Amino acid sequence: MTVAVPFTRSQLQELPTELLREGRFGHARVSCVECDGRRWTVKDFSPRHLLVRLFWGTWVLARELKILNRLKGIDGIAEEAFRIDRYAIAIEYKEGERLIYTDESLRTKALFLEMEALLKQVHQKGVVHLDTRGWSNWLLSPEGKPVLIDFQTGLVTDYLPKRIRYILELIDLSGVYKKWLIWCPESIDERRRKLYLLALKWRHFWLINQR
Repeated sequence: MTVAVPFTRSQLQELPTELLREGRFGHARVSCVECDGRRWTVKDFSPRHLLVRLFWGTWVLARELKILNRLKGIDGIAEEAFRIDRYAIAIEYKEGERLIYTDESLRTKALFLEMEALLKQVHQKGVVHLDTRGWSNWLLSPEGKPVLIDFQTGLVTDYLPKRIRYILELIDLSGVYKKWLIWCPESIDERRRKLYLLALKWRHFWLINQR
């Protein structure tokens, strides 16, 4: 039985669209598309080179879709996502302002604790994000809640050794502690400071260049 999707590739051409990021050679073109009063983030590899879209693009999109389906029900993560075709997926557009651009008064200890709790829920589902240190992946919702987006670099950890899983989760959490130390250093405790320093040591062994 075929499940109906909000829109198809042919319909996509007619929908109101805002380009968010053109993307580089190995990255998808990212747009915000509106359909029936709802907004979606569309990641599309169709403009890329044939070999990129056939192999890398399809694999990356399948992985992100699998991760988002696994994370359903976590507040602060996109609730819906679907495949448009082989080369594109659509993800529920999460409203919010990039955390780096928010008013400094909103970057409180309470917010960082909520960010930490959100990540721990992700980890409990057997997923790591692996780009939480980046400035563009954390948003603040209109309700003042943290939102985590873009799981392209994410990884399912079910079958990893416990030690490796612990290290990857610690690297994830260091993205929260980094911002906490920059914006609200007087409120972070010694245990989290030590975890942050430990994560910095492990990051040198990780292949993804986190900022």
